[in-house]
Amino acid sequence: MFTGLIEEVGRVIEVTPTRLAVECRAVLEDAKLGDSIAVNGVCLTIAEGTAASFTADVMAETLRRTTLGTLAAGDPVNLERAVRADTRMGGHLVQGHVDGVAALAAREEGNMAFAAPDGLAKYIARKGSVTINGVSLTVVAVDDAVFSVSLIPSTLAGTNLGALRVGDKVNLEVDLIAKYVERLVTS
Repeated sequence: MFTGLIEEVGRVIEVTPTRLAVECRAVLEDAKLGDSIAVNGVCLTIAEGTAASFTADVMAETLRRTTLGTLAAGDPVNLERAVRADTRMGGHLVQGHVDGVAALAAREEGNMAFAAPDGLAKYIARKGSVTINGVSLTVVAVDDAVFSVSLIPSTLAGTNLGALRVGDKVNLEVDLIAKYVERLVTS
């Protein structure tokens, strides 16, 4: 479980069909093999690590269903360690289980509009939470399959969202509670 509050922007060292290596420092301070780290919102497990990098095994399915398969050496990635039970819960409940890939549809200063993939817009509500590339954000507007978020300057500077251009793809995780409510109502 994660909060969507990014701790560090790391750099991709290498992506292969089975592994992802990332250069970073802060998220590795107390990390050990087997720990979870969200990489652009995707929960991965540390398989190997040093003081300056970690490597995670990735499944072909993960590479296909997220933006991780499009990463290249040098690309920036948002990183967050899993939540500990004794820490404050900022952001919102984030699983690190990406629901789909969205595209940046429009951008004006700190306001960004994203086109949600088919079937996911119903889980996005005004004033609700979404996770984009691992960043917990509040939805400010929803119009059919397009939703908007506003980002404060520190979020733009401290994540890889500030560098997004129209058309760029991002990992999207919708609100966990909305999915459970739907399941309860339709069962």
